[in-house]
Amino acid sequence: MSSSEKKIALVTGASRGIGRATALALAGDGLKVLVHYGRSAVEAEAVVEAIRANGGEAEALGADLASEDGAKTLAEKVRTIVGSRLDVLVLNAGVSKAARIEDYTTADLETLYATNVRGPFFLVQQLLPLLGEGSSIVVVTSVVARGVVGKPALENPSILAYASTKGALETLVKNWAAILGPRGVRVNAVAPGIIDTDMSNFTKTEAGRETALSMQALKRIGKPDDVADVVTFLASEKARWITGASIPADGGSKL
Repeated sequence: MSSSEKKIALVTGASRGIGRATALALAGDGLKVLVHYGRSAVEAEAVVEAIRANGGEAEALGADLASEDGAKTLAEKVRTIVGSRLDVLVLNAGVSKAARIEDYTTADLETLYATNVRGPFFLVQQLLPLLGEGSSIVVVTSVVARGVVGKPALENPSILAYASTKGALETLVKNWAAILGPRGVRVNAVAPGIIDTDMSNFTKTEAGRETALSMQALKRIGKPDDVADVVTFLASEKARWITGASIPADGGSKL
C-alpha cells in the first residue's frame, strides 16, 4: 500500500498508556497515525519515533482539548495533514480525580467535563466533514460508567464525577451511531476496567492490587495492549457490522 493510499487514524491522548498502545497497534495494522498529546510533547514524539522505527508513518499533534478552542485547533491541524478524509478517530484523552463528595469543587467538575466530554463532543463536530462511508469512531469509556467500584461511603474518596463523564460518553456513542450511521460511519465504545497505567497507580501497592483482582474473573492486572487490541478490532473492517456498542475490556469485572 502506498503512502497516498494509507488509511489515517487520529488517536487523542496517545503519548502514553492506552492511547500509546492504540497508536502503535494501528500503525502495526498499516495505518498512518496522528499522535495527539496535550502537554506530553516529548512522550508523543517518542511514540512517533517508535512507529517510524518499525516502518510506519506517524506525526505528533499538540492541542489542549480542555480549552474552549482545543477541538477546533486540533481539527485544523488534522485537516492540513489528511485533506478531506479521516478513516479512524479514537477518542481516548481523559483525566480523572478521586475525592470525597464534600471535597469536590466546581473547578474539578469543569476540568473533568471539559476534557472528557466537551472536548470529544466538539472534536467529532469539527471532524464531521472528514468522516464518511467506512470511517470509524472508537471512544474509550470505562467500566465505571455502568458500575460502582471501590467502597462507597461518604468518608471514602470516590471517582463518581469521573464515572459520570464516562457515562455521558456512552450516551454520546449511541446517539452518534444513530446520527452518523446513514452516512456509513460506525461509532463504538471500549470500556476498560483497571489497567496498568498512570491513572491506576493504586495497583502498585499490594492492597490496591488485591482490591483490583477481587473484582475480576481473570486474575491479573490489565495491560494497555489488552484494550488497544479491542480498539483496533472495532476500527477495522472485521467489525463492519458493529455500531452503537460498548465492549467491556475489563477481565470480567463485577460479574
